[in-house]
Amino acid sequence: MSDESEPFDEMFGHGDTPREPYLHYCNWFDGEDTKRLKRKARDAEHAFRRTGITFNVYGREEANERLIPFDIVPHILSAREWQSLSEGIEQRVRALNAFLHDIYHRQEIVRAGRVPRHMISENEAYLPKMIGVEPPGSIYTHIVGTDIVRTGENEFYVLEDNARTPSGVSYMLENRETMFEMFPELFIKNKVRPVSTYPKRLRRSLEACAPPACNGRPVIAVLTPGIHNSAYFEHSFLADEMGAELVEGHDLRVVDGRVAMRTTQGYTPVDVLYRRVDDDFLDPLNFRPDSMLGVPGILDVYRAGGITIANAPGTGIADDKAIYSYMPDIVEFYTGEKAKLPNVPTWRCSEPDSLAYVLDNLADLVVKEVHGSGGYGMLVGPAASKREIADFRKKLQAKPDGYIAQPTLSLSTVPIFTAKGLAPRHVDLRPFVLVSPKGVDITPGGLTRVALKKGSLVVNSSQGGGTKDTWVLES
Repeated sequence: MSDESEPFDEMFGHGDTPREPYLHYCNWFDGEDTKRLKRKARDAEHAFRRTGITFNVYGREEANERLIPFDIVPHILSAREWQSLSEGIEQRVRALNAFLHDIYHRQEIVRAGRVPRHMISENEAYLPKMIGVEPPGSIYTHIVGTDIVRTGENEFYVLEDNARTPSGVSYMLENRETMFEMFPELFIKNKVRPVSTYPKRLRRSLEACAPPACNGRPVIAVLTPGIHNSAYFEHSFLADEMGAELVEGHDLRVVDGRVAMRTTQGYTPVDVLYRRVDDDFLDPLNFRPDSMLGVPGILDVYRAGGITIANAPGTGIADDKAIYSYMPDIVEFYTGEKAKLPNVPTWRCSEPDSLAYVLDNLADLVVKEVHGSGGYGMLVGPAASKREIADFRKKLQAKPDGYIAQPTLSLSTVPIFTAKGLAPRHVDLRPFVLVSPKGVDITPGGLTRVALKKGSLVVNSSQGGGTKDTWVLES
């Protein structure tokens, strides 16, 4: 990690001179009229409002629908930086897919002692009903979002693996479209790799994972929990962009051993279901009997090779933050190589020595729920009050195996545009990865999330963060 006391700024490094990837942008920015930029920022906000790009905030008395904040200063990566990241992400995603296949079959990694058996068998995200099931094409993780953080010039870490139902790709696409509409001249001066082909690539990747029962061109549908889900905009957006059907559980039923969707001509078999419904709610006959969101019997059709479900049931264990702590071993076990992208150092609170260390250093650590997401249920020690730390200590002591802890990294910053000019804010990056029997396809860019509050390390939109367009330069 960097020895510099100040966070690494991706635009200026630790000085005042723009870094190479930002040279053209900074030259353009310095020649721009501030009033014009403020007007463009307002125009971008209006464009998002017209499009309906909103998200729901939970965890309060009632859900609130909000406009996701967008910042007009892009997050820029050089071709060299992206190449290095891509190699590390591909290695990691291949290892994750191999790990999922293994734990639902021979469990060689457990036999080898690299991951403790109880970490698998006692994990609430592990689905015994998937044991022995061979997904079409042996693909479990069709769509992955890998969260990357940076601490220095060449210091990148994987913060999290999102292998269940990763969200945010619609914002990546809309951010780019908005930037192109607001500042077309920038894309002439900077050779930025496109992201607009993602929906077509997603469709091709899903088609390549069609099940044995498929006859002809695969029929693809997106399964959404409905309009009240926080990511409903994205579900609708992706279905429309892919030319796929957007369906809810009540639109589907099992007919003659296939999952079929209701149409004006009757029921039509679905070959690939891109589901945005959690495992528990996917099939009331096999999981939660009170679920109104899934399809009764879909798991039985899946086990018989009658449909592809993307991502596969049971992939949630790869999202588990305790499993994350074993990823260096997992990568090495299945690839025979050291991980090209390192983990953030992690203490497993289920281990007595680690728990003792964490309890002694709560004020300096970030503590996360093993199954948490969205920035909820976590403690950021340096930003917490004594009361918050004391309350969290009780939670940790009551259920230590539900938490992991990590050091408070000095995350990199990228400037945002404010009324007073550029101001540095912490960011992370979520590249989106498509996996099929044809290979691994990583979109050049991703969703950059930015903490809009000065000094904040929490970038989640649900916690007051915003987004940026992410540029990967061609050369």
